[in-house]
Amino acid sequence: GMLMLGNLFRESGVTGRLHETAETHLINIVTILLALAVGSSMTADSFLRLETLKIIILGLLAFSFATVGGVLFGKLMCKMTGGRVNPLIGSAGVSAVPMAARVSQKVGAEADSSNFLLMHAMGPNVAGVIGSAVAAGVFISLFGDVAILEPHASIADIVGSVEPGAKAAIAQVVGALHP
Repeated sequence: GMLMLGNLFRESGVTGRLHETAETHLINIVTILLALAVGSSMTADSFLRLETLKIIILGLLAFSFATVGGVLFGKLMCKMTGGRVNPLIGSAGVSAVPMAARVSQKVGAEADSSNFLLMHAMGPNVAGVIGSAVAAGVFISLFGDVAILEPHASIADIVGSVEPGAKAAIAQVVGALHP
């Protein structure tokens, strides 16, 4: 679907206008519709809990520590390589694709207009996504049968209905890790 949409943008001859619409107005409309769909299906008693606030705070702390750690490691790499590595690359090591890389590019361009860090920042940015996926896999394999919301529910039950084959595969992986 997205490949067809990209080809349509390119072949229509009005790519600039369509690109601008997709980047601004359309993304705002889709965001509003998604928020309405999720918000209308959620009840206050399932969202307004202490656990929800804890999750939001932990997420903000994790994102902050990851960004600070990335910048510090970037500065270390800059010193170790004699200044050949831009320390701003480290700040893109979080899994907020592509915004973290864009922020690194913008801050770098403000300091020096000849800086073009976007493609270099995408590497750590994608590595952050891969690291998040690996960490999630480890947590699911270690704590797959532990749930915060219900004492005896599995992660698959909380997330929603999962194919029986996928549920069996998760059970096999957890069983292999914890015989």
